[in-house]
Amino acid sequence: MPGYETKQERIAVAGVDDLFIRSLLDRQQFSDPHGDAADIGISSATWPLFGLLWPSGAELAALLAMRPVRGAERILEMGCGLGLASLVGHRRGADITASDCHPLTGAFLQANLLLNGLAPMKYRYGHWRTPLPPLPREGEAAQLAVDGPYDLLIGSDLLYDRDAADDLAGFIELHAGDAAEVWIVDPDRGNRAAFNRHMAGQGFTLTEQRLDRAETAAVAGYKGRLLSYVRHLPPQARTTLA
Repeated sequence: MPGYETKQERIAVAGVDDLFIRSLLDRQQFSDPHGDAADIGISSATWPLFGLLWPSGAELAALLAMRPVRGAERILEMGCGLGLASLVGHRRGADITASDCHPLTGAFLQANLLLNGLAPMKYRYGHWRTPLPPLPREGEAAQLAVDGPYDLLIGSDLLYDRDAADDLAGFIELHAGDAAEVWIVDPDRGNRAAFNRHMAGQGFTLTEQRLDRAETAAVAGYKGRLLSYVRHLPPQARTTLA
């Protein structure tokens, strides 16, 4: 037994076939027998959050399902958790890489690929707050670090504490291309103003789109916004940014 319980759900996302998603049973699950999560700052309280489906993640997946697939475009999902948006993009044929720092994210992603009969997809270790772990020894499962640059960087509900604004913006600067676009679906967290300032300092222009939706018998309600950032910089200009 892995030390935690799971469930399986059928998730509908407009524009793609339904996806079967294996997730943690609830927020009470926890199993870190070797301290892998604790070593990178994941507490017992935050440990299960990667393995649950969140409303903002569903909104991000729906937005990506409507975006035309561009053959030369590289997409990175940051803090992917169960990677619903990544699975949607992968199913549609996009060149998408899922990334997270939780020790079990890769295993859950692989399980959900198998559940849906999907080919393997790219997964990378991506943590914007702690040093990367050592590269795996030969024969171990690969845990390679995020490798930029990317044309579109996406994430959902990432601005959950004050430090996240600075750290996430720094991570984006490391991995965003010169003409990159960034999508953050944010459920009206209080830290987006600081994040917006950091992104402006990197040459990004912000457009906000409300995603509010009233609850009905068939559809869950949602309150939040899409923060969409774009920039168009010649390579030499990046070195002058503060």
